[in-house]
Amino acid sequence: MQQTRQHILEILREQGEATVDELVKALHARIQHNISGVTVRHHLDVLRTEGLVTEPKVRRSGAPGRPQHVYALTEKARARFPNNYHHLLQHLFQQLKARLETSQVNVLLEDVADQMATESGLAELGAIPITARLDHIVSYLNAHGYQASWESAPEGYILRTRNCPYHHLSAEHGELCAMDMRLISSLLGVVPRNIGRIAEADESCAYLIPLSPCVMPR
Repeated sequence: MQQTRQHILEILREQGEATVDELVKALHARIQHNISGVTVRHHLDVLRTEGLVTEPKVRRSGAPGRPQHVYALTEKARARFPNNYHHLLQHLFQQLKARLETSQVNVLLEDVADQMATESGLAELGAIPITARLDHIVSYLNAHGYQASWESAPEGYILRTRNCPYHHLSAEHGELCAMDMRLISSLLGVVPRNIGRIAEADESCAYLIPLSPCVMPR
């Protein structure tokens, strides 16, 4: 990766969020030469396209003046840094499956998916066209590391996720694939048909939303 963009990711990881001006100041301290806000914005645009930085959000400060927009890392970007999450999750899953019945584990993961869907805020959008809803869903999934996209198909629409945030675990713990299906269904408000799985060596997890879909039960 281009060195300046790597510095930006590191700064956002350390600070949690930052404005363009704050990034300019932090970069100057790191690289010991001036860098313009225009250049930083260019690097942020590239990082957003790669799904590594979130869309800018307004910082609520309460102070008068022009609103400040802040940037942060996506889950995909956080996964680029060394962590022990997958080992921790592996042990947690082993303990859950050793102590609980399969049905109890499944219900627990369904509740996790439902909570994620609720926190996404998509349910508040109401009955908007499916294409607009897919746009919102793709933005939400990309912010959580899924590398999502959608396309039209003769039968309806196909939602694809080309990155599995749980790829270290999903091959051994298929319950996570079921959790993702529950999440996708809740986000869509309809039950899609799974037509591809990364865990089964497909290039993407793919969900077909037919023109006459089955409505997701509430």
